[in-house]
Amino acid sequence: MTDRSAALGVAAEHAATWLDSLEDRPVPPQAQVAEIVERLGSVLPEGPQDPVAVIEHLATACEPGLTAMPSGRFFGMVIGGTHPAALAADWLTSAWDQNAGLAQLTPAVAAVEQVAGAWLLDLLGLPADSAVGFVTGGTMANFTCLAAGRDAVLRAAGWDVSTRGLVGSPGVRVLVGAERHDTVDLTLRYLGLGAPESVAADSEGRLIVSDLERALGESDVPTIVCLQAGNVHSGGYDPFAEAIAAAHAHGAWVHVDGAFGLFAAAAPGYRHLVEGIAEADSWSSDAHKTLNVPYDCGLAIVRDPAAVRSAMGMHGDYLIQDASGDPFEKVPELSRRARATPVWAVLAALGRTGVADLVERMAGHASAFARSMGDLPGAEVLNEVVFTQVCVSFGSDERTRAVVAGVLADGEAWMSGSTWRGRAVLRISVSNWSTTEGDVRRSLGAVSRALSAANRAADSASVD
Repeated sequence: MTDRSAALGVAAEHAATWLDSLEDRPVPPQAQVAEIVERLGSVLPEGPQDPVAVIEHLATACEPGLTAMPSGRFFGMVIGGTHPAALAADWLTSAWDQNAGLAQLTPAVAAVEQVAGAWLLDLLGLPADSAVGFVTGGTMANFTCLAAGRDAVLRAAGWDVSTRGLVGSPGVRVLVGAERHDTVDLTLRYLGLGAPESVAADSEGRLIVSDLERALGESDVPTIVCLQAGNVHSGGYDPFAEAIAAAHAHGAWVHVDGAFGLFAAAAPGYRHLVEGIAEADSWSSDAHKTLNVPYDCGLAIVRDPAAVRSAMGMHGDYLIQDASGDPFEKVPELSRRARATPVWAVLAALGRTGVADLVERMAGHASAFARSMGDLPGAEVLNEVVFTQVCVSFGSDERTRAVVAGVLADGEAWMSGSTWRGRAVLRISVSNWSTTEGDVRRSLGAVSRALSAANRAADSASVD
């Protein structure tokens, strides 16, 4: 017991030191894998070691290889930080050590999950009797929702997947926008459904409803339609009301991949982006993105609880199952941590208006980036900045990639390079609760310095 308290104390000290360093440390890591492996030591110890010494060694060995993802100046990928209430609740989650699968076995965390799920549905304007499952992330949230959809559309066609499998079934076709996230395709492979059929998208990556209607009319095979709330490059939103109506007219299941963009529904100034979304059959999101809870925490929301329980549920004589249902029936896992606890904590800490402010500040920072990028020589913002994503070109692909490399080398901020619509881009994703106007200014300074260096290098090369 003494060892446990001492080890926790050392861990808390290092955690506080790490968090305190975020304001001034470089955002990129200062060491790579091989160096960290050497620092950790590759030989398994022969016998027990002092837990305090182990934690001390772990913290000091890993520190140079840590990326300042919780920093307000990390804009690479769509990765949020961790709100203080969520972080503290996550520490309790680990200390409580509850398996969150069975309500009668762990009633406290089952109750937290029930309340957090109800709050999320209220906040997002989704049907109040929907099932909410807490999974690892967006990929498994899509998997859970699409498994429910797969089974439901086949059941409607007279085929029971749970007893007969997929071989010999009528099949399921999945229609997706041409610019859906790649994890949708990955999920469909997991589900044995193969590659989806692409529907045309506009210049912002938004699905074109007339092309969806064309595709829907071409076949009477059981169908799922996947829509998108927040394109990973433009932040664009599919036209939900029209697309969902068209899909339902053909008997299709409609799933919405809202990894980061679903939370626009929580902010009055951005709720118009998801108009009509509540008419879908399932929705997915990542709470560790816009909501800023720790990894891992995906949200799988299904309108019909019976559909997801049919796809995910199981029975074991040794399980003490609750007559009203158990958390494990809504997710692919039987054993899992109590992921809903940090979600409850951040929602309780922020409340309805606090979540709205969180979302609106992120989107506001993205708009500020876009305005200021337009003042840099040769810079062009390529997307309509409707939410939290900004894509910038600096003329040629070569120069754009040089700016991306220069920003990472500068260390002040992290912004990812990508390719969108055939052009190299600097992509900015604003996802952190702690980002300030000062962080935006500092990060813009890093881009300006990187652009100046790229221009000097290009001028020198042309002279040579």
